[in-house]
Amino acid sequence: MKWQGRRESRNIEDRRGRSKTRAAGGIGGVGLVAVLVVGYFLGIDVTPLLQSRGGGQMVASSEMTAEDKSAGQFVSVTLADTEEVWAQVFKDQLGRHYTPATLVLFKGVTQSPCGGASGASGPFYCPGDNKAYLDTDFFVTLERQLGAKGDFAAAYVVAHEIAHHVQGELGILSRANEVRAQVSLAESNAISVRMELQADCFAGIWARGAQEKFVSIDRGDLEEAINAARQIGDDTLQRNAGKRPNPHSFMHGTSEQRSRWFVTGYQSGELRSCDTFSTNNL
Repeated sequence: MKWQGRRESRNIEDRRGRSKTRAAGGIGGVGLVAVLVVGYFLGIDVTPLLQSRGGGQMVASSEMTAEDKSAGQFVSVTLADTEEVWAQVFKDQLGRHYTPATLVLFKGVTQSPCGGASGASGPFYCPGDNKAYLDTDFFVTLERQLGAKGDFAAAYVVAHEIAHHVQGELGILSRANEVRAQVSLAESNAISVRMELQADCFAGIWARGAQEKFVSIDRGDLEEAINAARQIGDDTLQRNAGKRPNPHSFMHGTSEQRSRWFVTGYQSGELRSCDTFSTNNL
């Protein structure tokens, strides 16, 4: 992926390098890490366990390294690409304006209106403040522990979280979450899978737009993103954690589904091709 020396986004909130801590009630220390790891690898929503009660906890970030700075620049360029691509898609396909998201970079643990954020729990989008949260150390986890190598694999992660913001802009996210709050856990998980697969499809639209607009994708980049989608499928994560895949607990979709919907978005470039809520063939 060609990204060095290109425009960076102004919508980055960089919390890395901060040295403040605030401790109060709730889960902390080893307990916090255990909850986050279990949540990430088993596909369990741990947000309720991370909500601040009596102030919560904000952990200090360590000093910035050269690798941290490079990762921050990479994310900023990728975010800038999403801004331009989605502005064009909204204009051409919807005739409307796209409002970009803010992306929060942190190191260690931080707080959001949706609860605690940690590199162990993976990147996420919080509709409470319309911000995506990312510990750039997650890229190391993505490569070394999850087997998803390459800068375009990392770009896919950013694009997927911004895709949730796109869902928010389209009114899909709020409506889906309203329904999820009124149904059973199994039904809620099923809706979550459709939301996540649509975000994968939207990430594919971004990849197509980035190639057409910036000619930034090298040979092999697309396969890096497809491989990343495969490696973070619920069935693969649960199997790699030594568990038998349990479809009823899936919240993101299988490896096959995630990679297929990404390719669907890339091949079509059309929002209408990403309607995961109407199809019976996920």
